[in-house]
Amino acid sequence: AETGQKAGWNPQLASKNNLSVQGTTPTATETSVLVQGGSLRTWSYRSPLVEQVQVVLSTEGRPLDADIELWHGPDNTPCKMRVYVENGQLRPFSAVIDTPRGPNTVAIRNIGQIEFPFAADVYANDVEDPSEECIASSATIQGGALRTYPFDTMVDSVEVLLKTDGRPLNARIELLQGPNNNKQVIELYTEDGFDRPFFCILETPGSGNVVRIVNTAPVEFPMTAAVVPHSVNEEMAAGHHGDVVLGGDLAW
Repeated sequence: AETGQKAGWNPQLASKNNLSVQGTTPTATETSVLVQGGSLRTWSYRSPLVEQVQVVLSTEGRPLDADIELWHGPDNTPCKMRVYVENGQLRPFSAVIDTPRGPNTVAIRNIGQIEFPFAADVYANDVEDPSEECIASSATIQGGALRTYPFDTMVDSVEVLLKTDGRPLNARIELLQGPNNNKQVIELYTEDGFDRPFFCILETPGSGNVVRIVNTAPVEFPMTAAVVPHSVNEEMAAGHHGDVVLGGDLAW
């Protein structure tokens, strides 16, 4: 059911995007749609020329809990993911979904409570691509194994690229800051990790950030993963340190 119609609703824009509600939050762009808790929004692309779309989810600072699915034909879901973010303003979710051989529909469901809406934006223009460093640094993660990637304080965001040789891809991506303190979690399934690789950008503000990649598939389904810095804080890189940690005993 479509609920929560906004006063600034634009019928022409809604018709263009196959949507019935147009809303924004302070952290959203002009094309974002406000997705209330428990509701579903879809973006349909009929043209086969649309081979990739970027999905961006954000909040006003509240937690974000969403299900994202790619529908390709009746009862066919070649890609789906469950996304949790502790603070959708500090760490907005941004991922690229491959949509070969249209038509395709991206479905986003807010599985949080009614008190936790989020802004969703899906677009096919100016989609971000993995860097050459990211593509070149891929390493194999066997089924059931995990790998961790710690990052320095000066790294503001990181790129994550997961793919396979054509087998299904099942993975869990976690952004931790401190022991067992999950700031962002992505549970991913892709029908074909070669035809539909997964690429996302994780915001890593503060210190002590670690990205953990878990291959949740059996041992017969290895995958390749690459996690590299995307943006670096130039002030900290030049020697201006942010967080200061003091230790030791004080002499009395």
